Amino acid sequence: MSPEAGEIGSLDWRGGAGEDLLIRRAHAIDPGTGIDRECDLVVRGGRIAEISAAGDGELPGGGEEIDAAGLHAFPAFFDPHVHLRTPGQEYREDIETGTRAAAAGGYCGIVAMANTEPVVDDPAVVTALRERAAAEAVVPTGFAATVTRGMEGRELTEMAALREAGAVAFSDDGLPIADAGVMRRALQYQRLAGGTILLHEEDPALSGDGVMGEGAVSAALGLAGVPAVSESTMIARDGALCGYEGGRAHVQHLSARASVEAVAAARAAGATLTAELTPHHLTLTDEEVRSLDSRFKMNPPLRTEDDRQALVEALRSGVVDCIGTDHAPHAAHEKEVPFEVANMGVTGLETAFAALYTELVLPGVIDLGLLVGRMGAGARLFDLDPSRIEVGAEADIALVDLEAEWEAGADGWESRSSNSCFAGRVLRARPVITIVAGTVAYRRREFTMKVAG
Repeated sequence: MSPEAGEIGSLDWRGGAGEDLLIRRAHAIDPGTGIDRECDLVVRGGRIAEISAAGDGELPGGGEEIDAAGLHAFPAFFDPHVHLRTPGQEYREDIETGTRAAAAGGYCGIVAMANTEPVVDDPAVVTALRERAAAEAVVPTGFAATVTRGMEGRELTEMAALREAGAVAFSDDGLPIADAGVMRRALQYQRLAGGTILLHEEDPALSGDGVMGEGAVSAALGLAGVPAVSESTMIARDGALCGYEGGRAHVQHLSARASVEAVAAARAAGATLTAELTPHHLTLTDEEVRSLDSRFKMNPPLRTEDDRQALVEALRSGVVDCIGTDHAPHAAHEKEVPFEVANMGVTGLETAFAALYTELVLPGVIDLGLLVGRMGAGARLFDLDPSRIEVGAEADIALVDLEAEWEAGADGWESRSSNSCFAGRVLRARPVITIVAGTVAYRRREFTMKVAG
């Protein structure tokens, strides 16, 4: 892929000239190319020009040398599920702050959801968002358009026109497409327009007024619960429709064992159905809600340890394709209220890798290569290639200190909002430099540069 200036594939950002860099003595790990060794990475014109023995790389004249001794170099991550809140909700987040948070988390690309004010259901809105991203986005950003007008679940949008304007996918995320007939027509249209449909799966009649996962904890707290079957039955329905129509769909934020089983069954039957997991569903359970802390209120809700274990196994087995954060910023006045009335959603871009490394890799539950691979695989949903550490590849690299210990949120956030469910936790591993197309998009303050004469 040879991107135009300021654009990578169908993603837009403010970009950079593509710097000349020497990344010295990094331990590079890329499960996609098989590299796993200490080396020097030479970047010229935004691409990886050489992978040399550690200490042997030559700094391009006028380029920057980054001392990466003790750091790991990974292919930078890709998040298929982010809420940037632009247009209309910029008090929570905007394109600049959200993409800055992405860069701080080691991401080289993200896709923003369409449940904004107004919603993204018109080609003119897509065009305006792309123009803003080209001026403001710190990392390449794509925009999903809605499946239905106004996200009302009745009338389909002009999906072909939205694609022509640059929408990378379609989603009514935040709301399910409850009507099976509408979903069927959406898949028929998607097959013609291209892209994929990103699905928030729940049956409103079953979810009701639930505010957390249904089970022993909800019963003990006296809170209305959302049963797992609300999610899994919709996945089963849409998996069947996807297979019947030959459409392409992606299930967002699985939360339950039954949902994993529904995805696996649909795929076994031949449906083109992918799925994602979030860091919070992979590492936390409904036991956290006993605190009545609204940072643990999200949709879908946290569920039982048995559900969590099923999600981890799905990550391992490949039933689930990628990790997405569902980064959902909210202002303090929307979260610092009683649990029952607080907004649902948590931020996640800045803590995703660290939380998963701390809770799953360090204890030996999954290996590091698997985590790195799944955190980049979301690019494939949009017909983009995940980042690679190999000669000739675009230099999309996350330099991570795996030994760093830090308290999440203690030194603030790049995001405008602070509703992280990991805030206050001591985490291991932290991205310290993120390079996108050869441009340093993020650098922690302690890292300085050396320039060749």
